[in-house]
Amino acid sequence: MSVPSTRTEPVSATWTVSVWVPAVIGFIGSLAVTAGSLSVGWLASVSPINRWAWLIPWRTTETGVITGTVVLTLGCWLMFWGWLRLGTVLRPFGPGSLRIVNLTTAAWILPLLACLPIFSRDIFAYLGQGRLMLAGQDPYEDGISTLSNWFQLGADTTWAQTETPYGPMFLWIEQLVMAVAGPDDPDLAIFLFRLVAVAGVVLIMVYVPKLAALLGTDGARAQWITAANPLFLISFVASGHNDALMAGLAVAGVWYAATGRGLAGVLLVTASLGIKPITMVLLPFIGLLWAGRGASWARRFGYWVLTAGIAGGVMVVVGLLNEFGFGWLTVMLGTGTGSVPWSPVGILAEATKVILDSLGLANHWVLDGFKTAGRLLSVLIVIWLMFRGRHEHLMQRMTWAFTALVVLTPIIQPWYLLWLLPFFAVIGIRSDWQLKWVVFTVAFFVAFGAADQLFVWQFLGIGDQLAHLSTFLSWACMLWILLLDPWTSSILKEEWHVRPALRRTAERLRGRRHRKPSVASELTERSEPSEPTSS
Repeated sequence: MSVPSTRTEPVSATWTVSVWVPAVIGFIGSLAVTAGSLSVGWLASVSPINRWAWLIPWRTTETGVITGTVVLTLGCWLMFWGWLRLGTVLRPFGPGSLRIVNLTTAAWILPLLACLPIFSRDIFAYLGQGRLMLAGQDPYEDGISTLSNWFQLGADTTWAQTETPYGPMFLWIEQLVMAVAGPDDPDLAIFLFRLVAVAGVVLIMVYVPKLAALLGTDGARAQWITAANPLFLISFVASGHNDALMAGLAVAGVWYAATGRGLAGVLLVTASLGIKPITMVLLPFIGLLWAGRGASWARRFGYWVLTAGIAGGVMVVVGLLNEFGFGWLTVMLGTGTGSVPWSPVGILAEATKVILDSLGLANHWVLDGFKTAGRLLSVLIVIWLMFRGRHEHLMQRMTWAFTALVVLTPIIQPWYLLWLLPFFAVIGIRSDWQLKWVVFTVAFFVAFGAADQLFVWQFLGIGDQLAHLSTFLSWACMLWILLLDPWTSSILKEEWHVRPALRRTAERLRGRRHRKPSVASELTERSEPSEPTSS
């Protein structure tokens, strides 16, 4: 006589009122962000939008920009509230949850397609770099100020003499966009660059659940953590960062390598580093995935050589076609001037400067010294993780290697953390301090971005006051949502139960051990996420 199971399966998620409410609130927030951007978002000075009669008061009067700042900031926090509330009502993310998360995220993206650039104005530098390509100049040697009318197209002055830090494949995208849009239509160019970023978002949304399924984590929950959060959507859609395409290609490449299609994985990750070279750090781990479980050291080195040969060969061909060679590598090695106050390198450098100042000692060498030390330490960590650790922890090893390279640089922009988030989400973010850390990080950088990149005409003289107003509103909203609101504050008061799902996955996998293990099953033989351990 069999004993009935007491295990309760997750209830299928449906579009109930409790789901519709956060979805609609988040959509309203997305609309508000777009509406506020029309007042304080960035425009090229030659843009015809500046001459729209109905919009002029919203961009040139104190009342207009104050209203725009309030609407933009509150819109960000409506999206944040919708994101947290959606997670609470969908837990424990039963069947049907992924579809709800996907449709909700798509709905939140739609208004942002019409948003003026906010949180960053890097997208205007893409215009200048595309013009350099059309003019037959080398963006790895020439700054955008070598062309006339560069400032009127909206680029920040810091880009004037700066070599392009992007990979050669993104230069082709910039050239194509500017060839289609033409030099006199910066707004169309911005929209096209935003569509390129959305293509990266789509790749992330497609492959994050697939990769999570390989690793025994919940795909819907990973998707909610990664794609539905407001920092991701604003940074990758409203800001139009090329990082979205870089991350999307990287996630797709890892999935193909993890499912036994190593060549496709190498090519996709190579395309990713052709957007931004930092994803080069993933290639050694792609080689290990390709080599498979139990590979001898000779086989591992063989696949490392094969992976490096394919990636290097592709980049050589690209360099020959665009005649820039490996200029992108030279620029990458020389980037990283200055620091930000939240990077570990920046924190340690500033603390050391204070100590040296108090002792009356010279401190001009401090930042460069810590920057060099950070790079050296990150390289050592990557090498250690390449050679040490169990095969079933390979995804964790790769994620921590990528993290070391990002965190130990002096410049950590808010959207850099979004490079790492998909990988941490698929290997498993526990519902204790780990999820809380993600929530606080997203909240901090949403508050920072909403106040940091507001466009306000200098003749109004209230730019600083608007930044303070936005910061005050953000902190008030953050305190309410995370500590006082009964519908969202529970995220800080209880743990979400996701481990039963992981245990069920492990039990299913143990039942298949009589079969020859595939690359996918090799990566999922564990009951819960863990950090790399030495073998």
